[in-house]
This record gives sequence, structure tokens and C-alpha cells, in this order.
Amino acid sequence: MKTVFKKIVKPLLMLAIIATTASCIDKEKNAKPEDAGTTENTGSKIESAKDLTGMKIGYCTPSLDAPYYQALLTSIQETTEANGMTFLSADGQGDINKQIAAVEDLITKGVDALLLNPKDPDALVGVTKLAKKAGIPVFIIDSSIDDSADYVTTIQSNNLANGELAGEWVAKKFGAKKMTIALLSGNAGNPVGRTRKQGLLQGITEEQLRSQGKINLTVETQMYTDWTYAGGQKAMEDILVAHPNINVVLAEADVCVLGAIKAIKQAGKTNDILIVAAADGQKEAIKYIMDTNFYGCTAMNSPVQIGKNAVEGAIQYINGKRDFPKVSYTAPLLITKENAAKYYNPKALF
Repeated sequence: MKTVFKKIVKPLLMLAIIATTASCIDKEKNAKPEDAGTTENTGSKIESAKDLTGMKIGYCTPSLDAPYYQALLTSIQETTEANGMTFLSADGQGDINKQIAAVEDLITKGVDALLLNPKDPDALVGVTKLAKKAGIPVFIIDSSIDDSADYVTTIQSNNLANGELAGEWVAKKFGAKKMTIALLSGNAGNPVGRTRKQGLLQGITEEQLRSQGKINLTVETQMYTDWTYAGGQKAMEDILVAHPNINVVLAEADVCVLGAIKAIKQAGKTNDILIVAAADGQKEAIKYIMDTNFYGCTAMNSPVQIGKNAVEGAIQYINGKRDFPKVSYTAPLLITKENAAKYYNPKALF
């Protein structure tokens, strides 16, 4: 059933405006433009006044089913070990209860810092409080957690700013032509996905208002992919049956739409639909951007840089730093056909 734009976008825009105000505080301070496109793990050595030998960094991932999660774990492990520390990892295996148990196990093992990528923003609050009682600082990485949690800082890409860049790009691409949109999301309620979606829609509407003086789009549907290739393909198959008139797919991540491409190809729609992703700069997506016209752009969410920044934050905490911002961002970066080759690394994990 057709969703009227105003019903969806107005509340999103209000939230996005609030998020923009908050993000701007730390955006300039924490962005590292020179590292935004890093695609290889280097196990960087980080300055430390304290001897880090024997210290333990624990990391809990929500799962290892996606290449992004694998690349993020590798970055954290290599950076941890390059600095003489012991790396302990735990896998939530896509299950909230298993992730909670995995974090509790890391706490029991007495890690000196805990890096946590929560599957759910609410369910992991309790284990952060357990970690604090044990004297273990918690760093939230990649995703987000409820403000009631006990944590030092969140380290992630600037999801709102990246989404805005991608939205602005597609609005300029379409010009005065009406956009008939299908949204491909990760999973319901995910705060990162929601922020990326806000950025996409805000970028589009701001550019349309600036250039045309009106908003010229319809959001036909939103489907969830569970952040998987198979989920993306199934969602796209259903969309094409129910909404054959769509001409834009907005995705919260490359993984949401990479599987969907198979369905688009099978339907013979590659000349009719333009794909835009708010993140992540996955190598398969960059290759499509380089080689085709139907994958328009994506934005950089480097697991390598986020992993390095997370370990660096933990080392700084061990050395006595306490004045961390609530959120630390990597630099926003849009990837299009014009610069895709610069960021393409076929040997990268992600």
C-alpha cells in the first residue's frame, strides 16, 4: 500500500534536525579525513606512557555473519596485538541472549577494556553496568546503546552526515523528475539504520527544496533485510511485485541491497532503478559503482578505522584520559563513480 511521504518524512526530519545539532558538536573535532578511506588493516602502533604488556582488550560482536563484522574484528585484533596486548573476542551469533552471555564471559575473564557492538540498544544496558562494577571501561562501537548504559564513548561513522551526502547526490541526479522510492532497511528499531534513513531523506528533501522549491517524491514501501544478502533479495522480489513503478532504492547499508541486485537483474530493471546506499563502502558495492550505472553511490563506514579508533580510545583510557566526547565520528565521505577506484581494494575483507 502506498505510503504518503508526509506521514513518513516529517517525523524523520524533526528527529534528523535534532540529531544534526548533536552531531555537529563532535563532528569537526573527531573526524579524520585522511583515514576515512582506509581499506587495509595495519595493526597501528599507538602511543602509550604505560606498559601495555599483558593487558587484555575484549571485543563482543553481534555476529560474524557479515563481511563488515569480520573486518571490524580483524582490525581490533591486529591493532590490539600490535600494541602488545592480549585480544579476547566473543560472538553474539545474532542472538541477544547469546551476546549478553558472551559479554558476561569477557567481564569474568577480567579484560582491561571492553569494546561492545550491541545488537540491540536496550538489551545490552545491563552488562555495561556489570562491567562498570568490575572496573572495566566500556566503549560502544559501530552501533549505539541507550543513554542509560554505563559507557565511556560511542565510536562510529557519522551516519547522519553520510546519509545526507548520499541523499543530496541522488536528488541532484534526478533533478525535476519525481522519485518513487523503496526503502531497504536492516531491522526494525535499529538506531544506526534509523539515523542513516533520516540522513538520506533529509539530504533529498533539502536539495529538492533548494533547487526546485518543493519536495517531489513518494515513499512507496519499506522492507527489512536483517542486514543479509538473502534478506535483501527476498525483500526486493516482494517490492518489485507490489510496486513495479519504483525508480529509486534507498538502502541503509550496502549489504541490504547487494542481494537485491539479483532480483533487480532478474526483473530486467537495471535501467529503471537507481540504487543509493547510506553506508558502508563495501568492496562489492564499490565495484558495482565503478562498473555500472544502476548503483549510484554509497558512503564510507570503514571497519578498519573504527576498529583502530576503538583500541586507541581504550589505550587512552588506560593512560588516564577521561574527557571523551559522548560520540566520536569518523569523517563523512561519499563514494561515487568519480572517486570509487581510489577506495576499491579487491583484497580487502570488506
